[in-house]
Amino acid sequence: MVKRVAIVGAGCSGLTAIKCCLEEGLEPTCFERSEDIGGLWRFTNNTEEGRGSIYKSVVTNTSKEMMCFSDFPMPEEFPTYLHHSKVLEYLHLYVEHFSLIKYIHFQTEVCSVRKHPDFNSTGLWDVVTQKQGEKTVAIFDAVLICNGHFTDPCLPFECFPGINNFKGSIIHSRTYKTPDSYNGKTVLVVGIGNSAADLAVELAHIAKQVFLSTREGSWVLSRISHNGFPVDMVLSRRFTLLGVHLLPKKLAAMLNEKLMSRWFNHANYGLEPKNRMKIPIVNDYLPSQILQGAIKVKPNIKEFTETSAIFEDGTVVDNLDAVIFATGYNMTFPFLNDFSLEMDESNAPLYKNVFPVQVEKPTIAFLGLIQPLGPIMPTVELQARWATRVFKGEAHLPPKRKMEKYIIRSMKTKSKWFGITKSLSLQTHYIDYVNELSVEIGNCPNLMYLFLTDPKLAWEVAFGPCTPFQHRLSGPGKWQGARKAILTQWERTLKPNRTRIVQKNQDAMQRLPYNLILILSAIIVGIWFRS
Repeated sequence: MVKRVAIVGAGCSGLTAIKCCLEEGLEPTCFERSEDIGGLWRFTNNTEEGRGSIYKSVVTNTSKEMMCFSDFPMPEEFPTYLHHSKVLEYLHLYVEHFSLIKYIHFQTEVCSVRKHPDFNSTGLWDVVTQKQGEKTVAIFDAVLICNGHFTDPCLPFECFPGINNFKGSIIHSRTYKTPDSYNGKTVLVVGIGNSAADLAVELAHIAKQVFLSTREGSWVLSRISHNGFPVDMVLSRRFTLLGVHLLPKKLAAMLNEKLMSRWFNHANYGLEPKNRMKIPIVNDYLPSQILQGAIKVKPNIKEFTETSAIFEDGTVVDNLDAVIFATGYNMTFPFLNDFSLEMDESNAPLYKNVFPVQVEKPTIAFLGLIQPLGPIMPTVELQARWATRVFKGEAHLPPKRKMEKYIIRSMKTKSKWFGITKSLSLQTHYIDYVNELSVEIGNCPNLMYLFLTDPKLAWEVAFGPCTPFQHRLSGPGKWQGARKAILTQWERTLKPNRTRIVQKNQDAMQRLPYNLILILSAIIVGIWFRS
């Protein structure tokens, strides 16, 4: 019987893993190599080995009501979108509220996670840790890997001929902290993810010229959507996604393009993606910096010289001072001794991105190896709730062959939606994914029952933002405060902005956003086409 659980890392995944273990009556021991909690969200001026790193100006691109843990809303005075220091403050509040700190061993590095000699019959793991040069071996019934995948930067130099001859500075975005050293310089940022856009915009205020090189382009959304509401609270709704799935794919792509282009015409800015269903980035300032000429969007790089970059369209940037590669990360877990984990456009060895199918016993799980089109913190919380229930024996995995078939089917679906990318195995629609996990846990909201018993709540669950509290309404882990949290989520969202009241505030919950009307119209058209 599983009892003792080792947890690697005390970031947001590791912290919720501790809490979920306690909820299931398990005994967690969390190992954190640094001196504090927070993982990626704990900013330091220097990049630390083995820990995620962020730049000083990072602000979340998901709103506080969407990204909080499901039974611990963020304080109402917190701004809607958070500076990284506020996220860390929230994590400290979470640890204090649920008394988690006593389960964490700080400055303790996990050196090895290896199957116990009688693993095939027991599922036990030998975990070797090191603190102040002294190694310790302990046996655990299960292991949760929570150290993330933002530690090993991907620098695909083989894709850029001549890069080794370039005499300017070259870094990965992982080591970028502030723009100070780029004052008056000509800078090339390679990539089109959220980090690439953030860095390009920040550098544009201080550099002589910024170039942004993208191979495929991307949709760009503002944090501010219809009526000034947070974009994720407007788009991440059960009704919206249901509509998308009911439509023929071509019609869904057309609708997605229309929604993504409401702010500006991406083709006029050199940003229109090849794949119309590509997951968007969130940046409020990129289009305006392009309009001002501070940022110039370029295609993929053909080659480098000692002082310049030559692009595939034949254009050249001379007198280039610096290149910043915002090209993502490799997934490496050097402490795993018995199996490797390679996840890309053709490999996805994790069942529902949590359980490795090649391991005979379901006593090891990975949290956070996912890129949902939505918030990560409530996603990893559901992963942890599922994993700990599997450890305890309250939930069960299907046979290996069924898990492998699921992965193949899932990868085919993802490739149709998102196109073939290196991170394909990580990408998913947020609501689809959390629904799958909720079914496994047994806490998926029953809309029919809610409409019969609590129509006001049902309306918010179906047509309002899919906030994490929905997964605490029923089933294992039910929280009595979930209903109130859902019905007051707009109040907490808008309160920190109302620092000067000029008129009676309209009730946000009474206004049906434009995109829902658009989706409803498209559903009617889609049904007509199918009939």
